[in-house]
Amino acid sequence: MRAVIVYESMFGSTKKVAEAIAEGLADCAEVSVVPVTSADAHILDGADLVVVGGPTHTHGMSRPSTRKMAGKLARKRKPGSEVELVPGAVSGPGVREWLASPGRLEVAGAAFDTRPQGLPAFTGRASKSIRRLLAHHGARIAAPPASFLVEGLTGALVEGELGRARAWGERLSGVTTSGASPGLLTPFAVKSATVREHRGAVSGLGDCSRRS
Repeated sequence: MRAVIVYESMFGSTKKVAEAIAEGLADCAEVSVVPVTSADAHILDGADLVVVGGPTHTHGMSRPSTRKMAGKLARKRKPGSEVELVPGAVSGPGVREWLASPGRLEVAGAAFDTRPQGLPAFTGRASKSIRRLLAHHGARIAAPPASFLVEGLTGALVEGELGRARAWGERLSGVTTSGASPGLLTPFAVKSATVREHRGAVSGLGDCSRRS
């Protein structure tokens, strides 16, 4: 199986999550991790799975205006902060623009985001919009969207989130390599999947070592 992870990252946290998901997928797939700014029209050629993720801005995916605002926040970060603005992040494009016209997606798809700690009703979840656009373009949704938490608007990932991202990647590979219909959740998997809405986490999706 070939998997492509396309990510947008403002301060590096979403990039780290994308790389951790790739580690989880690596035992079952050939994985490419690609920043959205480098994702050209042929990036999905030959892919079986596309995973798309980005930061949550104003309850959804980033826009040029919110990326500009994030750049201003970065200049106000505390001295000694490990979080820095990713080069090219403000100018974009972001995943919103990339998903505007990818054509027909004949692949399995999954979405993730990074967002501040708190109830999704207050923070929003970009992954829900990403999942909707993936489905709109024909992708077979392989798992519920996942959220990974950061500390504040420009903060580092909360402790343990990279481990959760690796585990999500492992479970995702279990779904996409399962028997009948690649990329689709089977009725059993849908019934048994447990979604913890406050974090967007998914459990019970399978293990490729048992199902491939």
